[in-house]
Amino acid sequence: MTKRAVDTGLPAIAGRPIQWATIADGVLYTAQLPLRADGSFETGDIGLQTALTLSNLRRTVEAAGGTLADVTQVLVYLPDAQDFAGMNAVYAPYFSEPYPNRAVFVTGLVVPAARIEIVAYAHIGRATGAGARAKPRVKKPTRRRRAAAKGKVSRRRRR
Repeated sequence: MTKRAVDTGLPAIAGRPIQWATIADGVLYTAQLPLRADGSFETGDIGLQTALTLSNLRRTVEAAGGTLADVTQVLVYLPDAQDFAGMNAVYAPYFSEPYPNRAVFVTGLVVPAARIEIVAYAHIGRATGAGARAKPRVKKPTRRRRAAAKGKVSRRRRR
């Protein structure tokens, strides 16, 4: 497996050993917060924070070479269950069918003013290298295999 950081253009958070996104074997792993380009956090309502967080997600996926259509799973963390409806109203237009699998958790967040954090996974490219899985070879059914599957064992004629 080869893992590499994705240059998202988002500012690093001083003193924290994290990357905003990494990619390995064609899968993008990312966590996003309502972080502005200047390194400050949006402190407005859930709508503003959700929009900025999803814009950061879009920016990250595009920096990795994909689009939001490549996102396969989204985990949303909210410190207040009352924010669900506001988050969901802003979230909906960012994605189209088939929608990514999604789960929403109500839990505390480390960033004091943050009202949302999103963890997302996207399939950006085909897996290559030692970690790639080959497509399983499937034998085509022959007359003999079909008969055996039906419980009919045929006898072979000897000449």
